[in-house]
Amino acid sequence: MHARSGRTVRDLRRENRTAVLRRLYFDGPMSRLALGPATGLSSGSVSNVVAELVAEGLVEEAGSVDSAGGRPRTLVRITPGSGFMIGVDIGETRIRIELFDLALTELARTERPLASSGPRTARYDVDLVVAHLREGVAEVLRTADVPAERLLGVGVGVPGIVARTPEDGAVVHGQTVGWDAVPLERLLRKHVELPASVPYWIDNGAKTLGQAEMWFGAGRGARSAVVVLFGSGVGACVVTDPMGPGRALEWGHLTVRVRGRRCRCGSQGCLEAYAGAEALLERWREAGGRPPEGADEETALTAMLTAAYPAEAGSAPDATALAVLEETAEYLGAGFADLINLFQPERILVGGWAGLQLGTRFLGTVTGYAREYALRYPASRTGIGLGTLGPEAVTVGAALLPLVDFFAQGGRRPEAEPTPPSPAWQTALRDRVSP
Repeated sequence: MHARSGRTVRDLRRENRTAVLRRLYFDGPMSRLALGPATGLSSGSVSNVVAELVAEGLVEEAGSVDSAGGRPRTLVRITPGSGFMIGVDIGETRIRIELFDLALTELARTERPLASSGPRTARYDVDLVVAHLREGVAEVLRTADVPAERLLGVGVGVPGIVARTPEDGAVVHGQTVGWDAVPLERLLRKHVELPASVPYWIDNGAKTLGQAEMWFGAGRGARSAVVVLFGSGVGACVVTDPMGPGRALEWGHLTVRVRGRRCRCGSQGCLEAYAGAEALLERWREAGGRPPEGADEETALTAMLTAAYPAEAGSAPDATALAVLEETAEYLGAGFADLINLFQPERILVGGWAGLQLGTRFLGTVTGYAREYALRYPASRTGIGLGTLGPEAVTVGAALLPLVDFFAQGGRRPEAEPTPPSPAWQTALRDRVSP
């Protein structure tokens, strides 16, 4: 039956379940009495929803608290083992795969290294990446002894722009890694041994980072933020709704110098050509620096930072490394100023393995340049800081993608959804019940 607003009774029940699940997830355990004002639902609606969720095993009792002059109130919480998610980070140096329960406790993890030398397109060979995911997904499920049928979904953070088609699902356009319209979802469904009912959620890695930081990290409490993913390349996610998924930005391909350095995307003068870790190490080498031979990017960047900022008191810094890093700070500051002027966010947060390494050293310098180049008013209202979830934040955010949808569906798995009636049937019923 349709309500006058056009929503069905089933829609209203799903929204009520969603409201209770979200509140318990972020603020639980809670009593039924406290859930009423927290969700805006009546006490009767809360009782009905909680009873449903307990019967389905999604919610469980979790002790009690004393009440003023009455019986103790029973607390309820989301049952951690009632569902599981897999998060995947297809990063620059490795593929990380993690299995989480509904409380986002890590149950198993595996990593598959990507080649640290040779052409980038070879490193990201699609068949190799899919094989890593096939093996890694099977490994984490086997390690934690979790049946694949209990997965709420698999979230995957990828480098590049993600589009969707009816035939292939998620299609990845990763120009910097040689992925030209790669039908990744179709390939995973074909080669990864999971039930057809398990959904895949594939999105830009900066977007999954933003999701994680806004829910559990340095973005909590902010109304809007830009979360920067700084690794071998540079990306960002702008969030204007704390509970929303955010929007990925190809910030690294903003032109900061006309006819400047050649970027790995093929263009010239991109921010990534100056501030990405790969370009940063190339510029150090071109200026006469000596990155460790055969080392991967993370090890080489650590060596560059150690050379520029020696730990031993009285040791002279490597002038070449220091000069390149200081120039990079100015480029990044100018890039941050563009984000401030365009989006006027409450916070800018820096994450990614390179961002966390570099941020502890010169984030103050970057912030100074950002305030110098940005308009004064929005700059004065934007805080700039580091993310707090560490290098695994992309994987955590990827695992949140199926969880967000699970909550939006009121805690019902895709296979549990009844087949919706045909539009013609709905129209006939609405005509019959409408006054």
